[in-house]
Amino acid sequence: MKGSVVSNLLIVESEADKFFIEALLNHMNLHLEIGQPICSIDEYECLGGIDKLELKLKFVHTRVQKEDIAKIGIIFDADTIGVAKRKAEIEEKITLVFGAEENRELEFKSYILNIEDKGELEDILKVIKTKEAPYANCLNPWKSCLENLNIEVTNKIFNKFWINNYIMYDTCTSSKHRGNKSKYCILEYALKEKGIWDFDHEILNKLKIFLQELGEN
Repeated sequence: MKGSVVSNLLIVESEADKFFIEALLNHMNLHLEIGQPICSIDEYECLGGIDKLELKLKFVHTRVQKEDIAKIGIIFDADTIGVAKRKAEIEEKITLVFGAEENRELEFKSYILNIEDKGELEDILKVIKTKEAPYANCLNPWKSCLENLNIEVTNKIFNKFWINNYIMYDTCTSSKHRGNKSKYCILEYALKEKGIWDFDHEILNKLKIFLQELGEN
């Protein structure tokens, strides 16, 4: 029998997305007053990509037979295919598992991380970073050098490398942190550090609205 507490479930694509959304929810002070916290670790279903979404939704379908889940939110990257196509892919997977929209008992909401219709989380992090980034920016001539040698470096790989350098060398500078880089100089910890990211940046406004609506029962 289902429990009496209604909760909302958020599916994210990766661990990096999970850490970012948790930090944003904490900044927004979204917690118990919206029902079950959608930011707690056990409310995330972490994926490896769109190809695994159908399998994950089948697992969620089993869960909803036992739990009072009212809404399911899904956050994915736009990557190079764009927001509309990514949303269509997600809707296709939902339909395969839960049936056509008019026949569903659950409400599904999706949000696609993007900048001007393309990109991923790391693109957003580059926009909302607040510190000077000389170490990270020195990767730009490195990328140009490789391109001159006809060695391709995709934006996806470059941006991940850029964010890693920003965290490792531009912001993780105290002796305490440098003494334990594996603990402090990583994305999970850096997203909790004040002053490294601007969580009030306007680029996050639509995502905040999405999370607020998902948190309402």
